[in-house]
Amino acid sequence: MDATKVDMWLAANSKNFDAERLPYLRERLIALPDERFTMVYAVKLQDPTTLLLISIFLGEFGVDRFMLGDTGLGVGKLLTLGGCLVWWFIDIFFIMGRTREVNFQRLMAVLG
Repeated sequence: MDATKVDMWLAANSKNFDAERLPYLRERLIALPDERFTMVYAVKLQDPTTLLLISIFLGEFGVDRFMLGDTGLGVGKLLTLGGCLVWWFIDIFFIMGRTREVNFQRLMAVLG
């Protein structure tokens, strides 16, 4: 794979991943065959900042967890009103990291 193409993709999507994982992602993407690189564009990445805002305003209803695919946690937050708002408050601090982790897992699933 062309390193320039990989660097451009990483520059556009670097905010969606933890900074310490970017060199590993770069190596994996460069080793990827050209015909499989188009699958990388199909990966649905969530913006951590958007999820933070959703967590602040709708997190007590579990919307943030539903968007990440954590359906069980979303139902739990919905039924308990964000754990009587304690769980909601804690999630405000951790949702961006969880979003980056989910994005990394989704990309690794495509890369194999």
